[in-house]
Parts: sequence; structure tokens; C-alpha cells
Amino acid sequence: MEKHRCGWCLSSDLYKTYHDEEWGVPVYDDDTLFEFLILETFQAGLSWITVLKKRENFRKAFDHFDYKKIAKYNQKKIDNLLENEGIIRNKLKVKATITNAQAFMNIQEEFGSFSKYIWNFIDGKPIKNSFKTYKDAPGNTPLSDAISKDLKKRGFKFVGSTVIYAHMQATGMVNDHEVNCFRYNEV
Repeated sequence: MEKHRCGWCLSSDLYKTYHDEEWGVPVYDDDTLFEFLILETFQAGLSWITVLKKRENFRKAFDHFDYKKIAKYNQKKIDNLLENEGIIRNKLKVKATITNAQAFMNIQEEFGSFSKYIWNFIDGKPIKNSFKTYKDAPGNTPLSDAISKDLKKRGFKFVGSTVIYAHMQATGMVNDHEVNCFRYNEV
């Protein structure tokens, strides 16, 4: 008998694997938090599957999401990225990635880690929602509004409330697996 999964991931094997292995698992390491933040930034206005299909290309193009390297990208590197057909070639998002890497390191300096900063919004414990269908999950919440506002105040770009809520879901800050999904109690 096949396991029951959230309805949003049923359209492709790539989605199923991402759902089964990553989505909603609490992430506390800065490297992974940064990767998801950048991928969510590029996803803004697009479907997540578009980003997932290009994820490996993004890893190669952006030095495996090494924010210390990204923070130092120059115009030549930006031009190379904008010519890279393997990624989403949006000039504003590419430039935002550099800005966000710099702001990310500023938060690390202030709080000791980005993880401490972001998880402090929920006292370090994931919020467990209880939605019957993924369609019941919100696109944003007052909490994602507050985090988005704070990140923008700290210089981040492309971090609207919807992007931040998707980041919270992806990194397990909120458990939005459907209650009858096999992952609901696992994460």
C-alpha cells in the first residue's frame, strides 16, 4: 500500500522525493537555511517545481550556496550568472542574492548564527499545524509578516511574507504536512 502524501507533491517524482526527505524537516544549520532562503527568493512568482528542477544548477552556479563567496561577487560574476541558462536569470534576484548573503553574515555576527536569529521567532520549537489538505495552509501569517519586516529592515531583498512562510515550511519552522500524510508525525 502506498503511503499517503500531501496533495501538492503528487505530480512528479522529484516533488515526492523532496516532500519525503526534506520538506518540513527542522533545519538548524546556517548553510542549509541560506540555501533555502536563496531558492525561495528565486521561486518568488514561479512554481517550486521550476526551482527544484534547477536546484543542482543553482548549487554549481552559486558556489554551493557559500554565502561568504556570494557576498563578494562582482559584476563579472553577475554577468556570468545572467548568461547561465541552467538557473533563473533574473537580474534583480541575482543581485538580491549577493545583498542577502551580506545581510545573512551581518545577522550571524549579531546573533552568533542565522539559525539562532530565525528560530528565536518561535522559541526554537516548530509550530505544528493541523491541516486536512494542503489547500488549507496559509500563504503567509502574522509571524511570517513580522519576520519578513525584520529581514527587510536588516537589508534583505525578495523576502516578502509569502516567501518567508514558504521558507518556514521548507525548513520545518512550521509543520504544514497534511494530518493524514505519513510525514506529519515524523517531522
